[in-house]
Parts: sequence; structure tokens; C-alpha cells
Amino acid sequence: MMKIEVKNLKGEKVDTLELSQEIFGLALNEKLVHQVYVSQYSNRRRNLADTKGRGERSGSGRKPWKQKGTGRARTGSIRNPIWRKGGIIFGPTSERNFSKKINKKENQLAIKMVLSGKFRDQELIVVDENIFEKNKTKVAAEFVKKTISSGSILWSFKKEEKDGMMATRNIEKVTNIPVDSLNVLDMLNNKYLVLSRAGLALIEERYSQK
Repeated sequence: MMKIEVKNLKGEKVDTLELSQEIFGLALNEKLVHQVYVSQYSNRRRNLADTKGRGERSGSGRKPWKQKGTGRARTGSIRNPIWRKGGIIFGPTSERNFSKKINKKENQLAIKMVLSGKFRDQELIVVDENIFEKNKTKVAAEFVKKTISSGSILWSFKKEEKDGMMATRNIEKVTNIPVDSLNVLDMLNNKYLVLSRAGLALIEERYSQK
């Protein structure tokens, strides 16, 4: 039987929950998780490198000198790639597409595998509720100090708990994310995953086999 402690925002144990075996008890398939991770990383990649070809460079299109009789090498344009300030050959352009397709079922399975890994490694923390007094950062910071010794944290909120993000957004090494947006990339990029009791219930409902 798989159980996990539920803590209040003071770091005290208040309850114990039983977890779903089909979500938190899966063995890790490293190849699948790596494939999904790389795909999501590529889909977030911004295409910043951009070079100009000869057609994008400024300058006259007139032939610099006649083809024959000057003793110089023939050339057709000052935007020639072998000339200084000419166009770039085969350079990176903003049209390059890094995105990769992710199979929906494979993505969901990888998410469940990562959740299982977080539970096995004791990196899954469940709080009673993500509701902070006046949304004060001090309350959330004290919880982190008492509960987590070191490492980055991915703090997940339900839609109804989104006001609580104000209390955690300024804490060092804490990243906020809606429960609906949980993904392999963010979970693996952070050591701990913090969920509320309601958020955990939503995950089990969403990823349970129908």
C-alpha cells in the first residue's frame, strides 16, 4: 500500500493519503522519459540566430565591373558571399523549426513515471491546502525552510488556488506551475514537487485509466 504524509503550512503532519498504484507506482522507462524531455525542451527553444543571405544584404545589384578585360576576377554583385559585408552562405535563419511532435499517450505515461520517481525518491510533498494568510511570502518561505533542506522546488497550484502563487513567486529556487500544466521538463528540472491535497486528487483523476 502506497501512502504519503500530508503536511500543513507549518510543516506538521496532519494526515496520510493513499496513492494510486497506476500513477505513483510505475517503473521508470529512461528512454521514453528522455524522449519526451528532449521534445519539450526543443519545443521551448527560441530561434535567436539569424543571418542575412545575399538577397537580404543592402547594396546595389549592379555588376561592379565588366566581365572581361579588367584583369580582375569576374563577379556579379557586391553582395557576393565571398566579399566583405556580403551575404552568408548556409547560415542560421529565423525560419528554422526546432519543434518536435510528442505522442499524447507517451507524454502522459512519461508524466506518471516521473511522478512515480518523485514519490520513490521522497521528493513529492503534499500540503493540506495552498492557501496562505493574506498571501504572505513569509508563510511559504517558513514552510520551505522547515520542510526542504536544499534543492529547487516546483510548486503546483489548482485553478482555485492561483492566488497562492503570489506567496511563493518571490522565493528563491521556487517555480510556480498550474496542476493542469505539469510536464516532464519542469518536474525533472526541479528536485521537489509540492502539491496540495486537492491538486493531488486532480492528478489522480486526470491520469487514471478510464
